[in-house]
Amino acid sequence: MRLTRSPQFWPALVLVLLLAANGVLNPQFFALSWRDGHLYGALIDILNRAAPLMTVALGMTVVIATRGIDISVGAVVAIAAAVAASLIGGKLVIVDGQQVHAPSVAMPLALLAALAAAALCGLFNGVLVASVGIQPIIATLILMVAGRGIAQLITGGQIITIYHPPYFFIGAGHLLGLPFALWLVAALLALMAWLKHRTALGLFIQASGGNPAAARLSGINARGLLIAVYAFCGLTAGIAGLMISSNVKSADGNNAGQLLELDAILAVTLGGTSLLGGRFSLRGSVLGALIIQTLTTSIYSLGVPPEVNLVVKAVVVFAVCLVQSLELRSWLTKRRVAA
Repeated sequence: MRLTRSPQFWPALVLVLLLAANGVLNPQFFALSWRDGHLYGALIDILNRAAPLMTVALGMTVVIATRGIDISVGAVVAIAAAVAASLIGGKLVIVDGQQVHAPSVAMPLALLAALAAAALCGLFNGVLVASVGIQPIIATLILMVAGRGIAQLITGGQIITIYHPPYFFIGAGHLLGLPFALWLVAALLALMAWLKHRTALGLFIQASGGNPAAARLSGINARGLLIAVYAFCGLTAGIAGLMISSNVKSADGNNAGQLLELDAILAVTLGGTSLLGGRFSLRGSVLGALIIQTLTTSIYSLGVPPEVNLVVKAVVVFAVCLVQSLELRSWLTKRRVAA
């Protein structure tokens, strides 16, 4: 009974059921193989494809914990990818009869510029929310619209192809047999968990989201904290932009990160984080992202038309939110007692 009251119980159960259903429909679903020093299999594929969503969802979690929301993360993903690709994409030139890649700038500098641009976008959102007093959904809506245009301006409205092989390691490389993107997500999760449980930062975020006025009266710099939280969310979107552009070896200002903001909000909600702020779960957000990716992979593997994907996803999310609802469970309990 105590287990079922955990916010992560129902998301975890849904994920297990989805994986079990895939195992029934595809006997090879849980099969893992070791090839060329890497671990391969459907489970690894799901984890790898979910890495950008998990990264964005972790940043979105702390924003929602402060009663905020950031619907510009998809545009920030496109901006970060566009900045990195435009700086490092370069061109193929012919040198002594051989095709040679000529990057515009060094890769570390391009990565830092992309992440700085993403963090700056988050900082812009944070200033609008914390200092100007604009509602979070309106403030981030501005960047959601303008950011997509900025990404298109950087790429010139074209898809920029990246030729620099070391850059591909971020989204498609492997470390110790596992996709490198998973290690990035694990490092980010470990850092955030440490900050939440081993420092006062988690308590400050929960206090600011639960009761902003009380938090200010108790001495918490709620405004500075809010700006930092949005900047961090932008930074995580930038990391996801690097993963995505690295994996597809290109940057598309028009379509990169499309609807990622909605999936991130869904993942955070599925994981048990309250949209009213005050409490949040990092593990729950990761579980939510895995549910969404597993569901998407299942739909595609079953040959269901892509246009049905969103409908099925909405139905599953609706069902998970229903079983998580304390009000619904309380009402059902009262009905059983009355009967």
